[in-house]
Amino acid sequence: MSKRPIDELSDLEDVEEYQEAPATNKVASPMDEDIDGLGYEFGVSGDDDDDEGEEDEANLEDQVRRDISSGLVPKNFVRAFGDSGDDDVDEYDVVRIPKRDLTTGLFGKGDYSYLRLKPDHESRPLWICPHSGHIILEAFSPIAEQAIDFLIAISEPISRPTHIHEYKLTPPSLYAAVSVGLDTNDIIEVLDRLSKVPVPKDVIEAINQCTRSYGKVKLVLKHNRYYVESSHPDILQHLLRDPIIAQARVMPDEGVGGTVSKEGIIMQKSSQMGDLSVGGLPKKPAEPPGAAGDAGKQAASSKPSGDVGDFGALVNLDKDDEEDDDVENIVHAFEISNTSVENVRKRCNEIDYPMLEEYDFRNDTINPNLDIDLKPATTIRPYQEKSLSKMFGNGRARSGIIVLPCGAGKTLVGITAACTIKKSILCLCTSSVSVMQWKQQFLQWSTIKEEQIAVFTSDQKVPFQGEAGLVISTYTMVANTCKRSDEAQQMMDFLNEREWGMLLLDEVHVVPATMFRRVVTNIAAHSKLGLTATLVREDEKIDDLNFLIGPKLYEANWMDLADKGHIATVQCAEVWCTMTPEFYKAYLEEASRKRNLIYVMNPNKLRACQYLINFHMSRGDKTIVFIDNLYALEVYAKKLGLPSISGKTSQIERMRILDQFQNNPIVNTILLSKVGDTSIDLPEAT
Repeated sequence: MSKRPIDELSDLEDVEEYQEAPATNKVASPMDEDIDGLGYEFGVSGDDDDDEGEEDEANLEDQVRRDISSGLVPKNFVRAFGDSGDDDVDEYDVVRIPKRDLTTGLFGKGDYSYLRLKPDHESRPLWICPHSGHIILEAFSPIAEQAIDFLIAISEPISRPTHIHEYKLTPPSLYAAVSVGLDTNDIIEVLDRLSKVPVPKDVIEAINQCTRSYGKVKLVLKHNRYYVESSHPDILQHLLRDPIIAQARVMPDEGVGGTVSKEGIIMQKSSQMGDLSVGGLPKKPAEPPGAAGDAGKQAASSKPSGDVGDFGALVNLDKDDEEDDDVENIVHAFEISNTSVENVRKRCNEIDYPMLEEYDFRNDTINPNLDIDLKPATTIRPYQEKSLSKMFGNGRARSGIIVLPCGAGKTLVGITAACTIKKSILCLCTSSVSVMQWKQQFLQWSTIKEEQIAVFTSDQKVPFQGEAGLVISTYTMVANTCKRSDEAQQMMDFLNEREWGMLLLDEVHVVPATMFRRVVTNIAAHSKLGLTATLVREDEKIDDLNFLIGPKLYEANWMDLADKGHIATVQCAEVWCTMTPEFYKAYLEEASRKRNLIYVMNPNKLRACQYLINFHMSRGDKTIVFIDNLYALEVYAKKLGLPSISGKTSQIERMRILDQFQNNPIVNTILLSKVGDTSIDLPEAT
């Protein structure tokens, strides 16, 4: 059965399911604009002995009855809001009040004043909207920090100002929740504990539909061959009845391990759980069932009735995966062709069986280990460790995406993941500058040797030495389909003939582009980790990352990181510059594309920019000036006498300018074109 997206949840079909309000409460219909326009409100008429008042009430009651019989007002509307269970109150008693309730008039269907509050709602931090799956969090709640951890795991953040946060339940976010160990009952139970109102039945149904099938089908790479694997043979049979998946299937040959059934399904023993530690970090003692460390204790100290405090144990539910591994000793699988992997992933998403990609790297005895670890002096921050725990929480490497703001240490997260897997790593970046920076960061933070690192760019095409190593390249170099030089083709053959422990994707939001997505399907990688600060695109292809890479595993709030001093605080100022008379006259007279260049080259803008540069240089600040227009970049660089980097700048010159900017106290200002928008690490800039 096809699931119903949460953002298409219908209006309440029966108000009585959600609210049994006393008849003494004045109530307007928030659910139907036609009803709201009538202005009916039901309640106790009071002790009015006036004959005229009784006559008016009788007339209004008759009008309500006529509207009900004609179908203008649904019966369940009156029944739910009129029946209080009090024998002394008539179902249709009414009271004369203003025609339109104020909140309903202002908010329409966004008015949730009809929701029934729990007795201890003051101590619970969440509101759950019944129609859209939106969740409103009181960020000032004593248990807000723990609630945020949970909401990040199950929903997409929409808006997170200081005091009120908004999240939304979506199918991809719920898939991600299951991938990190939460099951359907856990999600619903914790939502109910944290919510001020009962969890709406439509939301429960949507959660059930999105989570009941996720994780039951896995995509596994063995011996450079892809298998669709599950512990439920009936699910595999169901998938094989789909023509797209059946067409991609490869019948097993004699060399395959395990037993082959009559239907061609391969049966093998599953591997056991491995070490749960993250590479380079001290191992943590296992927590007893129901414990959640400090998070659970903090929540318990201020928990409302219903024991909301121990929800922290559910936020990091790795125990579920361990239990599954103990029970599911036999797995069933069938092989698919390497060229059909993307189509099979996409089709499984469409038929509600999204594929989970996990890599049991500690039990991989086929691919050689890479001698790499974090240096003893390297430490990672709590949010970095938390993001990695989402990837390695069950002792295996889950494929997915980690979102961290600029300057929060995405590179170190990727390096730590590589140190955990300890297999050959292929790292892809958006530019040759970022390639060299990734190489420098690997050498700075890890114990990898320089001869174990290969750089694949237009200037360098030498493979690494030894059986395992690290290759750093750009999306363009790997995705190129034009005729290559002999050296480049040999390097591509080197990449395609190997199994990679992890495909590390910097600025992963560029992957859905038609050209770059071939990289994901052509490279045989056991796991994929995407890193980005902005998981958005101007087109609608960002959702493709769910089946190209995997679900979003973790997303940090940049405001929280800034408050804790992990990243710089941001101050934005907009300076409006009037145009000089000569430029303004030319701007008005020009009808071609030169108008854009005229206002870009406004002399007053140049003077304002020069003033700001001189001001910050006098304080010793490191300053970057971004200029989108290449002509303006060249003019500013010449007039101001400052170094600049654009697409025309050679790789050697770019690295020289960046090195001088980082290490030379005399070079405090540089100009950058769009090539500096992403993937350039310049923490020195203030």
